[in-house]
Amino acid sequence: MNYYAHETAVIDEGAAIGEGTSVWHFAHVCASSVIGSRCSLGQNVFVANKVTIGNGVKIQNNVSIYEGVELEDYVFCGPSMVFTNVRTPRSAFPRNKSSDYYKTVVKRGASIGANATVVCGVTIGEWAFIAAGAVVNRDVPAYALYAGVPAKHIGWVCECGSTLKFNGSDAECGECRRGYSLTQDRVWKTKEAQ
Repeated sequence: MNYYAHETAVIDEGAAIGEGTSVWHFAHVCASSVIGSRCSLGQNVFVANKVTIGNGVKIQNNVSIYEGVELEDYVFCGPSMVFTNVRTPRSAFPRNKSSDYYKTVVKRGASIGANATVVCGVTIGEWAFIAAGAVVNRDVPAYALYAGVPAKHIGWVCECGSTLKFNGSDAECGECRRGYSLTQDRVWKTKEAQ
């Protein structure tokens, strides 16, 4: 075993977990899930069957990653944030087949704040930032900052997490000096950190 699992964690046979990953107290990882290397799954995290989680992902306490959700490398899921995977849940009409689940993708480096909810079927772009308590019910572009209920676009963020201030169509991060360009409501990185 090349990962750490707390004695109270449940790792079902067949789960694939990468080197250097930590699975903490009372977490449950289902059989056909794939988790990358150097991840951290906090207390009471649930990872369902057929879930794919990239490398360097940090999932804080009390988060459930349901079937249909894919987390790319370096995603951050804040404490008690919520993913859904069915759009019209009914107890009397169970929807528990893979074909019932809507795909949700969280792209590389994106962060989702504590107690936020991500409604199924959306894509959160690379390095986007979802504020605590937000309810995301539509796609979020790369580098976008979303907040509120429902979540609305309120700004742009750097890969390092700092808010960007655009002068016309260009911005330079005040923290790390990465450069960005804004074209047709999309942000593109133009310069690496210095």
